[in-house]
Amino acid sequence: MASVDMASVDMASVDMLTVDDPADPRLDLFRRNDRGLAGRADRRDDAGAGHFLAEGDLVVERALDAGCTAVAALVDPDRVPDVAHRLDAVVYTAGPEVRRAVTGLGMLHPVVAVFERPARRSAADLVAGCDRLVVLEGVDNPANVGAIVRNAAALGWDGLLLDHTSSDPLARRALRVAMGTAFTLPHARTSDLAGALTDASDMDLIALTPAADATDLAELRIAERRALLIGSERAGLSAELLTIATHCARIPMAGGVDSLNAAAASAIACYALRR
Repeated sequence: MASVDMASVDMASVDMLTVDDPADPRLDLFRRNDRGLAGRADRRDDAGAGHFLAEGDLVVERALDAGCTAVAALVDPDRVPDVAHRLDAVVYTAGPEVRRAVTGLGMLHPVVAVFERPARRSAADLVAGCDRLVVLEGVDNPANVGAIVRNAAALGWDGLLLDHTSSDPLARRALRVAMGTAFTLPHARTSDLAGALTDASDMDLIALTPAADATDLAELRIAERRALLIGSERAGLSAELLTIATHCARIPMAGGVDSLNAAAASAIACYALRR
C-alpha cells in the first residue's frame, strides 16, 4: 500500500489532530482489548454496538471496501497512508512512542483504525446461503481462526459458522492473520451448532478427526452442498457433532504424528473438499 509525505496530505479532506500524550483520553478506543472493543454480548447483534480494530493499511482498506464504518484512526505522521483519505472519521497522528504505548504493538503500522462492528448474520441465514461452509467448535486461538478464515476465503468456501467458545474473526490478531479476508467471508455465531446444521438436510457434514477408523479425505464422495467441521486441537469435535456428521474424515499422516494444527488441517481439507 502506498503512503505519502505529511506535506502532501490534503488537510481539507482529512481531519487530522496531533496527539503527544499517550494518556490522552481521545485515544482510549485504541488501547482497549478485543472484549472491551466488542461491547456487551447482548448488544453485539446491533449494527454499531461495539467496535473492532483494524491494524495496517491493507486491513483498513479491506474494511472500507466491505462498507465498514470507521470511527477514528491513528496514523504515523511521517507515513500517512493513502487509505487515510478514505476515512470519514477523525484521524489522529502521533509519534512512534505514543502509538506503541497506546496500541501495545511491538511492530507499528502506519495506520490503525477503529470501526463499528457490522450487524451479525443469523446462523440460519448463513447456512441457507452457503454451499461450502466451514464450521468451528472450540477453536479459541485467534491466530488459528484468522488463518482458517484466510484459507477458506482463498480456497473458495463461502461461509464460516462458529460456536460461542471460538475466537472472534474480528479480533485484532485474527484480522491481522487473515489479512482482512474476514470482511469478505460471511460468518455467524450460534450456541447450537448441531441445531443450525441439522436444519440443512441437503448438506453433507464432514467431521475432521484423527480417528483411525475415519475415511481418508481423498476417498470421500460428498454432496454438492457441504460443511467442514473442525474442532479444538485439545478436545476435537464434540460427541454431538460427531453423531450428526454425514462423514468422519481424516488426513492421512506419517507414523508417529497423530494430528495437525487446526489451521494447517483446515487448509488441506478445504483444498481437498472444494471439488
